[in-house]
Amino acid sequence: MKLTILKDHLIESIGHVSKAISSRTTIPILTGIKIDATLSGVTLTASDTDISIQSFTASENETIKIIQLFQAGSVVLPAKFFIEIIRKLPAQLIEIEVKANFQTIIRSGSSEIQIMGLDPDEYPLLPEIEESKMLRLPSDLLKTMIKQTSYAVSTNESTPILTGVLWNITGDKLKFIACDRHRLASREVTVDNDNAQNLPNIVISGRTLNELSKILPDQNSLIDIVISDNQVLFKIHSILFYSRILDGTYPDTSKLIPQSFQTEMVVPTKELAEAIDRAYLLSREDKTNIVKMMMQEDQTIEISSSSSELGKVTEQINLQHIAGDLLKISFNSKYMLDALKVLDSEFIHIGFTGAMQPIIMKPQDSTNMLQLILPYRTTN
Repeated sequence: MKLTILKDHLIESIGHVSKAISSRTTIPILTGIKIDATLSGVTLTASDTDISIQSFTASENETIKIIQLFQAGSVVLPAKFFIEIIRKLPAQLIEIEVKANFQTIIRSGSSEIQIMGLDPDEYPLLPEIEESKMLRLPSDLLKTMIKQTSYAVSTNESTPILTGVLWNITGDKLKFIACDRHRLASREVTVDNDNAQNLPNIVISGRTLNELSKILPDQNSLIDIVISDNQVLFKIHSILFYSRILDGTYPDTSKLIPQSFQTEMVVPTKELAEAIDRAYLLSREDKTNIVKMMMQEDQTIEISSSSSELGKVTEQINLQHIAGDLLKISFNSKYMLDALKVLDSEFIHIGFTGAMQPIIMKPQDSTNMLQLILPYRTTN
């Protein structure tokens, strides 16, 4: 294999696939990036068995020649060293030549680096996915849905299914649900695809979705999502992003969400978030994160927290609306802040069914998003 390639394009492609590199893999060749060079362009592949990413760079675009191929071929190069050396090469044009026994020479400007490559035939094949079950979503919408739910997945590997986000597909509705037993986040959208009703529910790792989100373009381009029995493929322009679907049955979370409330209120989102953020500073010092909310008869709530060493924070917030019983609630301020950050609305509706029942939060002007937090029991 021998070719020249423009540095910026190679770095961009490396940046995409490097998200699938893991140093903890038990398969040594997966610590490398596979390079395939053909007349049409160069394909980079990386995988950690859970995620596989393939990025294609065409030989030329409308304005410039990006790759010049002298000899087609393939090689696997150690990812960590390859990534670092490419970024530090002095010139814009990079030459890569693979000689006998996969010895690879990289030249740029006055630099020449030799790397011992690996046999590409030993690199695992990417999954073959039949494209009969497919979903199409705008890139910016998918990115937003991931942001609004993935933070609530469990980090406890003892229940692997809860480390993922459930894609619940019912008719023309797609709902993302994440739950770690202490909080829940959901976001629902209407899907235009004709075959959406034939798609199965799937669970995808929250970590995987966060890596996918970094690759998704911000602009409103359509992403094809192909679903098979145990893999899902995201097709993003010149990038193929494969993810393993988590095994197991996701618990029925619908029973957690009350249909009516004992107390309801509408609160300005920014004021509530800033007050809780200040109270969090003290609660964090006691390593409890506990903040208290007390509803008062003058259409206000009091937000407070205390630290045995530092003191106490107390703030009043004017409500837009409150109805029902006045309650005193304690909750994890970090969980509340995480939820408020993704509730993209000037005012939020908060519903309570009692001091020790789930707290339900929604944007005031929307029903397609929901955040749930379990309160804490405190002695006072």
